[in-house]
Amino acid sequence: MGAAIRHASDILSQQMASQQLLLLLTDGKPNDLDLYDGRYGIEDTRMALIEARRKGLQPFCVTIDEKGGSYLPYMFGTDNFVIIRKPSELPQELPLLYERLTR
Repeated sequence: MGAAIRHASDILSQQMASQQLLLLLTDGKPNDLDLYDGRYGIEDTRMALIEARRKGLQPFCVTIDEKGGSYLPYMFGTDNFVIIRKPSELPQELPLLYERLTR
């Protein structure tokens, strides 16, 4: 997840906009089939988010992971994520979230 955030941050930071929202949609903790798992995945993602904020981006996470409350506040901050309980609600929730985040 950290590499994807860094790549998107590089692209978004070059765009001319008064507000730059980096919206992440995820199904859970950052991990991969190799060693990018557990604490390393969380710490790397957290650092990528810190770097994104330094570039002026506003990261926000939308997840369907019901256990997200245990690690997302550490990575994103307490007000920078939302847990959607039912994936079928995403089409209804995303426009509302976008409106809230871009005010």
